[in-house]
Amino acid sequence: MEQKLTLKRRIATTIRGLGILNKYCPGLIRDKTLHILISTLQPFCNIWLSAHIINELSATRNVQRIILFAVSIVIINFVSTLLMNLLNKVCVEKEAQMWSYFQKIFSDKQVSMDYVDLENAKIQHQKNQAAEDLFMFGNGLSQLVWSTNGLVKSVVNIAVSIAMIITMFTAKAGNSIIDSPIWASVILLSIIIGGIYNSMAYEKENKVFEQWCQDTVWFNRVFMFYGWDVYSSTERAKDLRIYQQNILADKVLARMLCKDKKGDKHIFKMASYQAIAVLLSSIVNAACYLFVVLKAFLGAFGVGSIVQYVSVLGRLNEGMREFMFTLSDNKVCCLHLCGLFNFLDIPNRQQGKESIRISDTEEYCIEFCNVSFKYPETERYALKNLSLTINNKQSLAIVGMNGSGKTTMIKLLCRLYDPTEGEILLNGVNIQEFDYEEYKRILSVVFQDFKLLAFPLGQNIAVSDDFDEERVVESLKRVGFMERFASMPKGLDTPLYKDFEETGVEISGGEAQKIALARALYRDSPIIVLDEPTAALDPIAELEIYSMFHKLIENKTAIYISHRLSSCKFCDKVAVFHEGELVQYDSHEKLLEDKNGKYSELWEAQLQYYRL
Repeated sequence: MEQKLTLKRRIATTIRGLGILNKYCPGLIRDKTLHILISTLQPFCNIWLSAHIINELSATRNVQRIILFAVSIVIINFVSTLLMNLLNKVCVEKEAQMWSYFQKIFSDKQVSMDYVDLENAKIQHQKNQAAEDLFMFGNGLSQLVWSTNGLVKSVVNIAVSIAMIITMFTAKAGNSIIDSPIWASVILLSIIIGGIYNSMAYEKENKVFEQWCQDTVWFNRVFMFYGWDVYSSTERAKDLRIYQQNILADKVLARMLCKDKKGDKHIFKMASYQAIAVLLSSIVNAACYLFVVLKAFLGAFGVGSIVQYVSVLGRLNEGMREFMFTLSDNKVCCLHLCGLFNFLDIPNRQQGKESIRISDTEEYCIEFCNVSFKYPETERYALKNLSLTINNKQSLAIVGMNGSGKTTMIKLLCRLYDPTEGEILLNGVNIQEFDYEEYKRILSVVFQDFKLLAFPLGQNIAVSDDFDEERVVESLKRVGFMERFASMPKGLDTPLYKDFEETGVEISGGEAQKIALARALYRDSPIIVLDEPTAALDPIAELEIYSMFHKLIENKTAIYISHRLSSCKFCDKVAVFHEGELVQYDSHEKLLEDKNGKYSELWEAQLQYYRL
């Protein structure tokens, strides 16, 4: 995390943070400020009125004035307490929503980030740091709310306190030494010096705290994975129980906890700074109280004024200390906000340079022009010198052994990554030049590791809560899901999985793949990409799916990846990949004629397996 910030950047960061808070939590800062103003001014009113009551009781005993002051205290406390309770209720509701908005800010950024950044270790560390800046230790935007409140409270405390102790210095005690104006300067200077020292101690404490936060970023990441994700994931639940992986995870956590001894040292340092600051503050308060008592003893003012000045001097000392704290706190707050903003400001490089309505055309020709690709932070090419043309409404099967580059090609086509070398053209235009959102609309993709959400069936297929029910049902019918659909109690409103609703239904891997295929059909894009779409289906269901899809997408461009070469019979062309290179490209029949080719080798291997 950046450790030095100029005043200009601190101001800009604070303004940006307040702007975000006002955007996502409108009225929160205003209502909190009103609450702080009332809660800060109320004690001063009580102090001033109580002092006058005591003075009246010890002097003239004017009943009317005593009653007036007493009634004023009751009214002021009643009204202020009522207003504070109302404002507090509003603020509590808005603060509860605030954390949801913080989560939305973070989630929106992760969704809009380039896919390549999600697999970048440095970006992942930056993301985890930003998450801690936003959600942990009271940092970031939440800290900005508190520091803003602290600033308002301290300024009001200082201003009102100074106004209420002026008469303490102007009242004459009949002693030239005690009445000297130098004492006003000495007292105020001691309070300021005490506040400055407290601020310095607080800043040192914050530096220790920041180092602690830095030391725990990686620890928290590991702890959240082994201590939470491993145990809460239903996907890992079976292996966890069969292989007792929890024993290994527990050992990792135990080692991590043993290593995390730096926290004790950090806590001791912070406590020592706090102790010195409290001691100094107590000394300043004692000196101020001694001066007030001495001046009252010499007859400068009455007993009630002693109560007023002692109380107000305490609040002045507190206000000055809090003001200095707030300045230091704002610096720390801005450091955390910069960490958050640096993450939010990571550029989305994959957004197109132009906005081209590519959906206006009815013909799509895709060309891979000498494309090579290396995954981030690796030196090995996952794809090398790929040149391939996929004509409009052509069906292409992509086959090859694991790690041959098939899925990498699809990721490049979908612009999850951009080529390291070469370019991919759509109708002669580099796909990087298209508006990213427009480009995605022409693709319907079923990935090998696709995911369905714990939403109702209809929403999973339409990816919307406003959908055409007839089209959704028709899509399910086309993929052979109607038998299972008939058993669903709420039809399209049936929740998938039981994550949030007891009425949810669990579905098998094959059923999930059919739903994913139905989702691709419902999207009705001109280009359909299926990456191992039938891996969880039995051979008969697979044959039915491919036969059905071949009929359904006659007027679309289709790209299949499959390890089962029988699916290639339905395709116009077959592209054979091996070790990141395109080694064969032709029709299924022509490729089988080449007995020495890779495709024939794969075909015979599968055929022999089925014969067994």
